[in-house]
Amino acid sequence: MYIIIVGGGNVGYHLSKYLLSEGHEVLVLEKDAVNCARFEDDLGSICVRGDGCEVATLVEAGASRADVFIAITNEDEDNLVACQIAKFKFNVPRTIARVNDPKNEMIFQKLGVDSTISVSGLIFQTIEEKLPAHPLVHLLTHAASGIEIIEIKLHGKSKAVAKSARQFKLPAGFAFMLVIREGQNPQVISESTEFKCDDRIIALAPTGRENELRDLLIGPPESD
Repeated sequence: MYIIIVGGGNVGYHLSKYLLSEGHEVLVLEKDAVNCARFEDDLGSICVRGDGCEVATLVEAGASRADVFIAITNEDEDNLVACQIAKFKFNVPRTIARVNDPKNEMIFQKLGVDSTISVSGLIFQTIEEKLPAHPLVHLLTHAASGIEIIEIKLHGKSKAVAKSARQFKLPAGFAFMLVIREGQNPQVISESTEFKCDDRIIALAPTGRENELRDLLIGPPESD
């Protein structure tokens, strides 16, 4: 694939090095001359000094033939603008943006960025997974379709315990997928599936509405 990366800091450098080792064609756009020189010395002429938010720069970079466009600078605004130009001006099929402030992630998704990567968000999700009292974990967000995959863990007082899937009338856009029980293989949830304490339910939910399913299966936070 032909992959354009905007941002030649440490993340961009190591990502480029990996992608090159996998046989991909990579071009890095970086404003800082020192960072560009580092690429030249270590990885060859794959880094061009320029602003990835400028249309003229992207024309020269051949953005119209790019398969993937990745913006990973330290500035959320630059990452968002670069991805929007790539997607809507050059029709790049897949755009990926680094989100430095987790509060901006929803904005990126609503404005058409296909995938977002929030380091702070990933760390927080890891913390969530290690907290037994936290019942909801975000597994994957797909911005293009406006859905996410979540995991909800039931406890003894959860509303869903001892009830079957058919007893829940899920709102439009929600769907049960799998139930995971310790010592068993994951099972596809059918209408007859009866939920038990400590079940981990994998489900689809519209982005930003995952707490509706949490409240339906477990109860609102004050009842946990």
